[in-house]
Amino acid sequence: MQNILVYSDSLSWGIIPTTRRRLSFDQRWPGVMELTLASLGLPVRVVEDCLNGRRTVWDDPFKPGRNGLSGLAQRIEIHSPLDLVVIMLGTNDFQSMHEHNAWHSAQGILALVSAIRSAPIEPGMPIPEILVLAPPPIQTPRGPIAPKFAGGERKCLGLADAYRQVCADAACHFFDVGTVTSSSAVDGVHLDLDQHAALGRAMADVVRPLLNPGP
Repeated sequence: MQNILVYSDSLSWGIIPTTRRRLSFDQRWPGVMELTLASLGLPVRVVEDCLNGRRTVWDDPFKPGRNGLSGLAQRIEIHSPLDLVVIMLGTNDFQSMHEHNAWHSAQGILALVSAIRSAPIEPGMPIPEILVLAPPPIQTPRGPIAPKFAGGERKCLGLADAYRQVCADAACHFFDVGTVTSSSAVDGVHLDLDQHAALGRAMADVVRPLLNPGP
């Protein structure tokens, strides 16, 4: 059994666009990934640490605890030993109360990678491999979240390229989710049910070579 931590936001938590409801584990992409890997004979345990509204390294002025850097090292310590940490963050960096761009979010990702690698894990436990996912670009935000993400489609431009570059510099793995799926056709930000399914299956292919094949 190999252990994967998914560190993310509402796109992985599985919020159903325009609602406050949540998809079930087998419908969310981390669950689809786990079940797909198991069906291929690679048993994994996916630990979801996905918080709605989480940024890379910034605070939410209206809700506490949304800074992804705060407490990350302790989360690695809690869940160790880990074989792989998958980070998919950045979408919330472009909420309307922030004037961040792709470069800012990429620097946030670098800070997260550093925190994972320097976490105070127990002696002899492995420093996990890190896979950074660039979330799909924000489309024109619609529905109840439109004011929160106004302008996000402009501010997120170039995110995948910026992430790819910092991952190359930091020698960690990278995948562009936008090559598999767009953001939600319903609200322009999150993932719809079929998009979770497509991403989960694709991630099984991406993750499989990063794990120990076993004896």
